[in-house]
Amino acid sequence: MNNKQYSFSIHNFHGRQAPEPGLLVGYAAIIEAHQLQVPLPQKLALISKKNRRYSTSAWQVLTPRHTPEDNLYKQLVFALKYEGINLLLIKTLFTHIDKDHITNMITSEALGQYSRKLWFLYEWLLNEQLDIPDLKTGNYVPLLDQKLQYAITGTNSARHRIINNLPGTREFCPLIYKTDKLEAYINAQLAKQKNKYLANFQTSILQRASSFLLLKDSKASFSIEQENPGTNRAIRWGKAIGQAGSKPLSIEELERLQQIIIENARFVKLGLRKEGGFVGEHDRLTGEPIPAHISAKEEDLLSLLNGLVKANQRMQDEGFDAVLAAAAIAFGMVFIHPFQDGNGRLHRYIIHHILAKKRFTKQGVIFPISASILDHIEDYRKVLESYSHPLLDVIEWEATSDHNVKVVNETIDFYRYFDATKQAEFLYDCVSDTLNRIIPEEVNYLLKYDEFKAFIDENFEMPDKLLATLVRFLEQNEGILSKRALNKEFSALTENEVKAIQEHYNKIFLDV
Repeated sequence: MNNKQYSFSIHNFHGRQAPEPGLLVGYAAIIEAHQLQVPLPQKLALISKKNRRYSTSAWQVLTPRHTPEDNLYKQLVFALKYEGINLLLIKTLFTHIDKDHITNMITSEALGQYSRKLWFLYEWLLNEQLDIPDLKTGNYVPLLDQKLQYAITGTNSARHRIINNLPGTREFCPLIYKTDKLEAYINAQLAKQKNKYLANFQTSILQRASSFLLLKDSKASFSIEQENPGTNRAIRWGKAIGQAGSKPLSIEELERLQQIIIENARFVKLGLRKEGGFVGEHDRLTGEPIPAHISAKEEDLLSLLNGLVKANQRMQDEGFDAVLAAAAIAFGMVFIHPFQDGNGRLHRYIIHHILAKKRFTKQGVIFPISASILDHIEDYRKVLESYSHPLLDVIEWEATSDHNVKVVNETIDFYRYFDATKQAEFLYDCVSDTLNRIIPEEVNYLLKYDEFKAFIDENFEMPDKLLATLVRFLEQNEGILSKRALNKEFSALTENEVKAIQEHYNKIFLDV
């Protein structure tokens, strides 16, 4: 164990091109030395031979003075200090090395903050105590470095003199790195901006906007799944979205919501899966599965979802950002993929639920996040694949007789401990788009509609239903009434009246 080489020079690593030749260190060096079967961290650490320090999307480059000693403990200390905590990698490492070696590493610097962090993590992750006596002295040290990763307020572990500020539990704990984008969004206080904007409008306008946005969000959520629901089905799911935040998140609640989503359950087994699952295609000739994403094993679902529910409770901490919580829980749920069908819509429901529960949005005031996701569907697919595709390299599976997949290695930790940074950035992009484009567009449309209605009421006394038809025809034909419309529904209009209606519509709606 002590003779392993950790740091070594590279030009690329597992197909990832380095920005310059350098010395591989930290988590990547540990993965290589111990041949750990885990997805690569989104950012790897490299010591520059050119004495430069900078960062790219995939690499953190440091200077030679940052080079750690070539042993496991010092590589772990480097990783904790500069790369943050990677729960999946650390737990996998702990299960690959001798317990006595871990104990010796920790006791070599018993009061050091990094040895205490490793001590806490071993006992927390493996639920097993090491033969080390409780600490009696020393300041409490936060487990997560909040300069690197987002944390909750936390609770003290007297045994280790550590503040456990992890935003989750042993059963489920995604982590999110601090980035310039996320910090900019959080500091912008988007929810306050939204409330200030909406305060300028009458309650009646906002109520009407909410009704339209409710249906818009519901239909968008189905469209993302390439479904075209009838209006009644969309309204039914829209009502469920409108109640988001009113009930606690639980497995039972998710099962209830799935029943609302699945209109015809003849071919779908409702409730938690009793077999394997995947997202992808089947070979057209053989029927063999071609997975793009492999779901959590069916026997792991209860543990994962119970952990997800408890993690959601921890993230109700006032200091933990609402959008970050929504990203960690909602994307965690869709990665687990606990149901045979309906996972995507439940995933987006959870976003609504957490934003309402943490008062980012007001309960009952619709926040059409699905409409923004639909408008950015390619980015949505990429952010899902950024998690799913690396997993395909470390999940072992075989095809079943009914053309499903059966996972044959242990995978539960892949769904418990993942980096949700990209998912959080994507969700914040959609939140910003919803606040700055989608909601204002709907409110402004209704204001224009009312202005046009006032003109029609004053001059034509047209029934509301016929007015709605008039606007729809004008929208469909770029402000001009078609010959068919003039010959049928609006044959009573004179040529001058048609001209006046078109001019007012174009002035109000199209600014021409």
